[in-house]
Amino acid sequence: MEVAVVTGGRAHVFDDLGQGTNGDAEWLALIRAVEICRQSGLEHVELIGDALWVVRQANQVMTTRTAMHAHAAAFLALVTEMPPVRVRWIKRQQNLAGIALASRHPR
Repeated sequence: MEVAVVTGGRAHVFDDLGQGTNGDAEWLALIRAVEICRQSGLEHVELIGDALWVVRQANQVMTTRTAMHAHAAAFLALVTEMPPVRVRWIKRQQNLAGIALASRHPR
């Protein structure tokens, strides 16, 4: 798996993340985004993603403080210390991280 996070116009690409599903990759991207924000000292951030089911689950995790699986638990542990302003959905065509990954694999 590989994931990308874009902050401040810079793409951070993480590859060799092992085997997994699309859902795993979406959760790992969200987790990496929170880690990058924390390392950069960013606060009051808005996290965006194009996987609606992950966005909904992440918002549910932040609201209920309950994690339904390992990725959600890792996300909850990170956002407990530094909650984002919100996690919201955008279209795939607008997702700069997705565009960064797609550019690595021309068709």
